[in-house]
Amino acid sequence: MFTGIIQYEGRFAGFREGRRELTVEAAIPSGKLAPGGSVAVNGVCLTLVRTGNGVFHFNLSRETLARTTLGDWRPGARLNLELPLTLADPLGGHLMSGHVDFTTKLVRAVPRRPGRRLAFSLPAAQRKYFIPQGSVGIDGVSLTVAALGSSTFEVELIPETLDRSNLSALRAGDPVNVECDMIGKYVYNQAPGRSGSL
Repeated sequence: MFTGIIQYEGRFAGFREGRRELTVEAAIPSGKLAPGGSVAVNGVCLTLVRTGNGVFHFNLSRETLARTTLGDWRPGARLNLELPLTLADPLGGHLMSGHVDFTTKLVRAVPRRPGRRLAFSLPAAQRKYFIPQGSVGIDGVSLTVAALGSSTFEVELIPETLDRSNLSALRAGDPVNVECDMIGKYVYNQAPGRSGSL
């Protein structure tokens, strides 16, 4: 479980074993993470298999590659990293699982000094999980839905978010991982008259 508060910056170092393994370079202190542990990498929960000299190796499945933006990354790409939430940690963002609901693209980015406003395309099938001022995870960052249209949603980035995440580098057309609000999905799915699965 994660909160969408980015703790570390990583760099994509490449794939191994025919894309069955992903490598990330990061300055995560020793003792913070051991093989078998989970890390949210750009919002995707991955399992660490080994580490050494600041390089972290994660298992990958075909399902993960198909449902996320991981397959689009280029060596050197900046990555948002978050370690799992513990019972002693503050819940600074919102509860996130690291399971991506869909990928989408940035439609436009508008400077809103001292921050930035981003608009993303919103598939019709996912709109039911969005509400104005609700929560959404973009590449692992916990954000608030600032505006909601019929086919787009917008978020506002404050300077702290721009400094601590890779969202500052997004340009129109760039793909991102999106995780809808977990509580909202459960509530919607259990509402009277709803019999479909998530």
